[in-house]
Amino acid sequence: PRPHPTIRVRPLTCTETRRGDQQVVHSLGDGAVHVSAARHDATFGFSAVFDAGASQEAVFEGSGMRQLVELAMDGFSCTVFAFGQTGSGKTYTLMGPLAQSEAQPASPALLGLMQRSFTCLLEQSRSRGSDLALSASYLEIYNEQVRDLLSPGPPCALPLRWSKTRGFYVENQLSVEFESLEAIVSLLLQGSQRRRTSAHALNRHSSRSHALLTIHIRSRAHHPPTLVLQTSACPSKQGTLCFVDLAGSE
Repeated sequence: PRPHPTIRVRPLTCTETRRGDQQVVHSLGDGAVHVSAARHDATFGFSAVFDAGASQEAVFEGSGMRQLVELAMDGFSCTVFAFGQTGSGKTYTLMGPLAQSEAQPASPALLGLMQRSFTCLLEQSRSRGSDLALSASYLEIYNEQVRDLLSPGPPCALPLRWSKTRGFYVENQLSVEFESLEAIVSLLLQGSQRRRTSAHALNRHSSRSHALLTIHIRSRAHHPPTLVLQTSACPSKQGTLCFVDLAGSE
C-alpha cells in the first residue's frame, strides 16, 4: 500500500481560548489546509483533512483505516504513523482519552483508530469465515532502548537483532494471542499505562517514548475436501497491522 498522508486539526484548548488565541489552520476542502500565521502564510495538500470538529468515527472512516485492516488480512504489512508536536493529539486520535481503564472505559464515540480497527478486524474475520490466528505485541522506544510493554515484571531493555530469514526483530519480545475485542483492548490499556510520560503545559500525561503496537494476522488458505491430506503443506497468509505513536518531544 502506498502512503496516505492525512492531517487532523486540533481544536483550541480551554487555556488557549481564555487567553484569546485564534485558530490559524483552516481546512479548504479537497485535502487542502491553509496556514495563516503572522510570519507564515501557505497552503498544503494531503490525501484527507479533518478539521477541529471531526469526530473519531469520521477520522476512522475517512483516513483509509478500514482499507488497511482489509489489506493486513490479505497478507500485507501495514503501518499507521501518528506524528506531530507535543500536545497535538496523536495519542487521542489513536486511542481516545488516556484516563480510560478496564473499569471505566471511554465513551464509544471517543474510541480511537486502534479500538475501531480491532472491531473492524474481528468483524471482517467473522464475515469472511476466515481461520485467523491473531496476536499482539507492544513495544516502546525510549532513549534508544527497546522495552516490552506487555511483559510482566520490571521493565528491561531488549536487544534488537537481525537475521536473513526474519530481518530486524526484537529478541525475547512477548506476543500475546487474542480472540475477542475485550482481550486486545485489555492488552492495549495494560501496555499504555506502562509507557513513559511526563507533564507539560498542554497535557499532564504526555508520551515521552515511541510506542509500537503490532497486530499479527495469520490465516490459513481453505481447500476442497479432496485436498485435505495436503493441508499441512499449504501456504498461509501472514499480515501485520502496526500502530506507531511517535513521541512529540522528538
